Amino acid sequence: MTETEPETICYTADVVALTPSGDVLLIERGWPPHEGTWALPGGHCDVAETSRAAAARELAEETGLHVNANDLRQIGVFDQPGRDPRGRYVTVAYVATVPADTPIVAGDDARTARWCPLDNLPQRLAFDHAEILSAAVTLTTGCPR
Repeated sequence: MTETEPETICYTADVVALTPSGDVLLIERGWPPHEGTWALPGGHCDVAETSRAAAARELAEETGLHVNANDLRQIGVFDQPGRDPRGRYVTVAYVATVPADTPIVAGDDARTARWCPLDNLPQRLAFDHAEILSAAVTLTTGCPR
């Protein structure tokens, strides 16, 4: 591929669900790439679906957590080449704050789902999800993680 050839891009959405007490919702990926690694809920945007709607849908499918798409606050666009080993993936990331006692259940593509304290995260998160999480914490608290 030359620099002037168009590139195939996959469009995705991710969600950072946070509690006021400082927990983040993570899923354990059930398939490659990064199978068995903890990640933020998210996935591909469907045809004619906005990234915001996809974020709300993927959050519900993977964790059972339902939020109104309009309550999602955009963190930013993450498009670093090489962020996904499958090819060129561009994600729009969102943050939602939910009550600390919000129940979750793993579903769809997730092996498990759990609330994880921000001060005791897994050593490694899939893809660039640590960067996305850091941006969300900075956006919501004004303090870098």
